[in-house]
Amino acid sequence: VQLVESGGALVQPGGSLRLSCAASGFTFSRSVMRWYRQAPEKERELVAHISNSGGSTNYADSVKGRFTISRDNAKNMVYLQMNSLKPEDTAVYYCNTVWMFSNYWGQGTQVTVSS
Repeated sequence: VQLVESGGALVQPGGSLRLSCAASGFTFSRSVMRWYRQAPEKERELVAHISNSGGSTNYADSVKGRFTISRDNAKNMVYLQMNSLKPEDTAVYYCNTVWMFSNYWGQGTQVTVSS
């Protein structure tokens, strides 16, 4: 299983970013996918998850209405569209899945929201 995130950057408050996660090594269309984030000196937190079909999504209260998770099962990709970014969204963002009872993580991508 391999998860590779991309798209992190430095962005001003109020700006937008789209994170991508390329997945391989498992049956992507059968797996729930998640985005987590970890800010400095804080616990890793679940940001959003999406069902295997993409028909069901859920978000942390802190990002509801601003972030959108989506997936393309034909391309084995999951995305996180982040709008109206705030300084408190600054963190390393990780793609995650559980497959065959094992937990898998990408290497993370840094998002910094600052003026």
